[in-house]
Parts: sequence; structure tokens; C-alpha cells
Amino acid sequence: MRRAARERLKKRKDQPRKPVSPPKNGLVVKSLIPLAYNVFNARITLINNLKTLLKVVPVLACGWCGEIHVGPVGHPFKSCKGPNSSMRKGHHEWTNATIEDILPPVEAYHLFDRLGKRISHDERFSIPRIPAVVELCIQAGVEIPDLPTKRRRKPIIRIGKKEFVDADESELPDPIPEAPIIPMLTELPDSQTLAPSDDEEKLLLAEETLQAWEKMRHGSKKLMRVYPVRVCGYCPEVHVGPTGHKAQNCGEHKHQQRNGQHGWQSAVLDDLIPPRYVWHVPNADGRPLQRELISFYGKAPVVVEICVQAGANVPEQYKPTMRLDVGIPLDVREAEMVV
Repeated sequence: MRRAARERLKKRKDQPRKPVSPPKNGLVVKSLIPLAYNVFNARITLINNLKTLLKVVPVLACGWCGEIHVGPVGHPFKSCKGPNSSMRKGHHEWTNATIEDILPPVEAYHLFDRLGKRISHDERFSIPRIPAVVELCIQAGVEIPDLPTKRRRKPIIRIGKKEFVDADESELPDPIPEAPIIPMLTELPDSQTLAPSDDEEKLLLAEETLQAWEKMRHGSKKLMRVYPVRVCGYCPEVHVGPTGHKAQNCGEHKHQQRNGQHGWQSAVLDDLIPPRYVWHVPNADGRPLQRELISFYGKAPVVVEICVQAGANVPEQYKPTMRLDVGIPLDVREAEMVV
């Protein structure tokens, strides 16, 4: 095998280097630019709609741990693992949830040059951190004036395995700033969000929110196939780029042996957009969940559960985890009679 590998290397030296396709050559995949704008707008639509739905759909969050629950009354399950949970015997202390509880902020470093040098440990405070989905959209072609990034108009010239130089673009005309392909939405402040006036408006808002959630996830998954995203194997740190950064800020298991360095690996969609599964409440206006019937209840992503309680139809891919086909007994006695 080693002999064959050496022979392949000798043959490659005499042959011209194969051209590299974008985005590895520094250019942007033009066919994915509209998709990047759609993902960016879907995220803004999702945030604005969730702020509105929170005014009519009660969502609770535990003040000690990251558990959340959609419903007027928190669930009775003893699953709290926060500070002093043993003194409370695992019971949660419920408070009103915010948009950050529903959509956990997954941030990443903003790269001015996606193919440039890796971020060092000393630069960890000088480089801005933005939502990872936004950084993915920027690298895919979204133009945000406050977050500039280097756009090459000619492919890079490789001079080594990891070394390259930029092609000469002096003969090209100066780039003309163009308007966005798709109009970009902006996030609304909490003071400008108004509750739905009637049930029909709430239903339409829930359906639109569910569509934005699916559009953001499906679009991000397609972008991740072309633009690599890395995640630490020890902590939830995410980096959008071909290689992870060198900031030594990992504090998880045995980080002293690694000097705080991250163990980078390929990320999946749930690393970029955590779904945050919550217990599905079959009837929000009916009886609350019972601790003894926990084996009969299902789970769903918190965004899906909010939209379902607001009147939206349950998507097919979430029906198995929500266990809609399972009959729920009325009490413990009836549950004991189930064979």
C-alpha cells in the first residue's frame, strides 16, 4: 500500500493540478446564494413569529436547569439536574420562558476570510461572534454591511497542500455593490410585537412559524453539505469553516490534558440548530401531565409543540416521537390494566 501511494505521488508530480470547484477555490457557489437568503429570512421570520406566539401560548422554563415546557402548568416529572436539585428532590421551579430558551443561542466566530489563517487563542476576544446560522449564510453569499467578508472573483492559486495565493484581480473592474437578490428581513423588538387578535390569525401565524422552522432546517442542511461546519466533540462549540479555530476555551471533560483545545469533528444539523425536545401535551386545556403516566407521553421540538398548541397541523416526521397513536389512560388504575 505504501509503495502504491508513493507511485501515485510520483504520477501526480508530472501531471497538472486538477482545478478545484467552489467553495474550496475561494469562490461562492452562485446556485446556493438564493437558498442562503431564504435561510436567513426564515430565521428572522421564526424569531419574530415566536415572539408573537409567546403572548398567547404559555411556555415555561426551569429557573435551575435548561428544561422547558409548553403549557399553562409545568410537568411534574422529577428531572431537574440543576444546583440544589437533591434538596428539591428533582422538582422544577417554573418561570416564564424567553426566546433564548426556545432557540438556544449557538454562536460562532465571524470569519473575514474563510480560507485565511485559523483564529489563534490571542484573537478570541477581538473577533466578533454571531449566530452560527447567520455566519453560514454569510459564507454562502449573504451580504451584511455590518459584517464584511472577503469575496474573491478569481479562484485561488494553490502552491502547496495548505498554501495558496490570491489571483491577480487588478485588471478586473471595480465591484459594483448590488442590491440583495431577495429582500432581507429585520428582527422586530419586543415592543413592536402584538398578540394575534383572533384564533384564525393565531392559526395562520402558527402555520407560518412551522414553515419557517422547516425551511431554516432544510436550507441549513443543504448549505452544510457544501460549506463545512465543525463542532467540538467535548463541548457544544461550533465553528463555520473548513477547519476549527485555535481558541483554547473548551472547559469540558479532561480539558486540562488538551490545554483547553477543542476536538473538532464534522457537525450535524442538530449541532447548528438544536431542536430542544419537550413533552407533548395532548390537550393543553385538559388535564395536566401525570407523573405515573410518563411512559405514555411523547416528545416534540419546542417550536413544533408551540405551533401545534396554537392550532397548526402536526407534520408527519414528528408524529412518531409525539406518540399520537398511543392511547393515554385516565388514571394509574387504568394504566395498570394495560397489557
